[in-house]
Amino acid sequence: MNMPPGLRKFALLTHITFSVGWFGAVVPYLALAIAGLVSRNPQMVRASYLSMESIGWFVIVPFSLAALATGLVQSLGTQWGLFRHWWIVIKFLLTIVATIVLLRHMEVVGSVARIAAETTTFDSVFRTQQVQLLLHPTGGLLVLLAAMTLSVFKPWGVTPYGRRRSSQPDTPSCVAAGVIAVRESVVQTRTPRWPRLVKIHAIHAIALLLLFVVILHLSGSGIPPH
Repeated sequence: MNMPPGLRKFALLTHITFSVGWFGAVVPYLALAIAGLVSRNPQMVRASYLSMESIGWFVIVPFSLAALATGLVQSLGTQWGLFRHWWIVIKFLLTIVATIVLLRHMEVVGSVARIAAETTTFDSVFRTQQVQLLLHPTGGLLVLLAAMTLSVFKPWGVTPYGRRRSSQPDTPSCVAAGVIAVRESVVQTRTPRWPRLVKIHAIHAIALLLLFVVILHLSGSGIPPH
């Protein structure tokens, strides 16, 4: 099924909006996780985790579900399909895993927020949960960056299912998919994808590390003692 051009552009715009919103909401969420971990002020810790719970449930979770839904519409409503190209399959799986992990993660956020709201003394168990709240959004940013990278570079070409579909000359969408497959094969032959992908992910990891260091520096707390 191919959507009309106007509807296709609207679907693409909607998907990009929710995806960028998801990524953008995780950045301040990570900043709050760092502030809650390194701060020695009980009021700051309490405010950080209560804010994380609100941002998680009212921004990140809805945006993640919307990004997943609009991505499905974008795939199934255009010539790209959902299982014709490896980059779409991998991106789809990454989004599903990230959404499931996020929903499980919000249980921990709710638990930490309740503890922070009810007490001013934090034991070692609470510290372990704090570290989990820092690791999850960091990993989430890496997954979202990986999905964005796949959307830009579209590596790995066509799946076996996509090749079978492109070999059927009965519909215009199949012809379009075949043309895209040929173009991707030519590009893959000329330019290796893996070195570029590894380089980009290395840059992403360094950027996240620098972001972590900057937030710690701005908080004035440094790395917390073990």
